[in-house]
Amino acid sequence: MTPIEYIGPIPQKKKRKPVIGGWVILLMAGLFVSYFAWPTFADYVKTQQDVASVDKATVAISHLRESTDFGDQLAAAALERTQHSVRYDAAYYHISYPMGDIPEGRGVAADVLVRSFRGVGIDLQERVHEDMRDNFRLYPQLWGLKGPDTNIDHRRLPNLQRFFARNGQEVPVSRVVSDYENGDVVLWRLPDGETHTGIIVPGPGSRFHEKWVVQNAGEGVEWSDALLDYEIVGHYRYGK
Repeated sequence: MTPIEYIGPIPQKKKRKPVIGGWVILLMAGLFVSYFAWPTFADYVKTQQDVASVDKATVAISHLRESTDFGDQLAAAALERTQHSVRYDAAYYHISYPMGDIPEGRGVAADVLVRSFRGVGIDLQERVHEDMRDNFRLYPQLWGLKGPDTNIDHRRLPNLQRFFARNGQEVPVSRVVSDYENGDVVLWRLPDGETHTGIIVPGPGSRFHEKWVVQNAGEGVEWSDALLDYEIVGHYRYGK
């Protein structure tokens, strides 16, 4: 009898199922990854739980004041301002000179700078006035004045921006966080076109290596992770 030619695929022996099913292999792989990834994830969660508080500010201030670096000292002075209750108030006040100040419980973003710098022995009211007195036309001519005004000049951000650029170090604007140091002054442009300012400080607790800011954005002096929240239009170091 003539054999019939087989033209289909070559018959294969029936494969034995693996002793360990695929789901078991996936489970073991997941456990392996979790074992090595868990410490990193746990550290991340713990870090994110560190938020600004009065106690953490007190600890950060103490730590910064142990440093001899001027930027750390200024950052400590800025953080100390967060422990004061301040209502946002941009009104014009008649104040003394030098070392004049508006009522303690009132202020704007610029007043955070003025009071923080006074915490390290620098009176911006006097320094801005002296520079404007000698170089008035080099400052923004936005208020129709014929000369400097010791009551308000140091509280106006365009004046402070010009002062820091003329008398301090103007650092290139960047959105790279590592380019910023404790005590640096930052200016932002807000969505409504207004200019805002703050001082670079460390973050709270285990986030001490991060770059946070002290600012008054309308709700009092705050310690916040807001460096990159808005367009940065100015970056200065003064007093270092």
